[in-house]
Amino acid sequence: MWQRKQTVFLAIAVACLVGMIFFPVWEAKNETTRWVLYPLYYGVKTGDKNTVVYFPYSIIAILGIAAATISVLEIGKFENRLLQLKLGALNALFMAGCMGSAGYLAIKLIQANNISGNYGVSLFLPAVAIVCNAIANRFIRKDENLVKDSDRLR
Repeated sequence: MWQRKQTVFLAIAVACLVGMIFFPVWEAKNETTRWVLYPLYYGVKTGDKNTVVYFPYSIIAILGIAAATISVLEIGKFENRLLQLKLGALNALFMAGCMGSAGYLAIKLIQANNISGNYGVSLFLPAVAIVCNAIANRFIRKDENLVKDSDRLR
């Protein structure tokens, strides 16, 4: 299973999606206040006071964890390449939703707080996962075509 190229790319996608949870999507600060958007929550720290809001910001993490789970299932279905291709297409939708919701929520926070900030690595890790998923799907398709061609020769 691990000797196949698509498994390595899917494992990289899983690592990106799981790692995304631990890094900020967006953060900004001024003299007294620090705003941070993580995939699980949005936090504001003013002096000694911390405010944490989970909903709707946790949708980023929910989509990321769902995409990572689908990638793990996709790795396990190495004997059924057509199912792997279908799972890869579904996974691309979840990853795009994860990246889109992270960007949307970060832009909404910038507009609401009227402050520019820095985008974190969690905004870009789903993009890396999408590319890895697309490469893995390409190799899965190549394997399927190779099996079809070898069946035709018999």
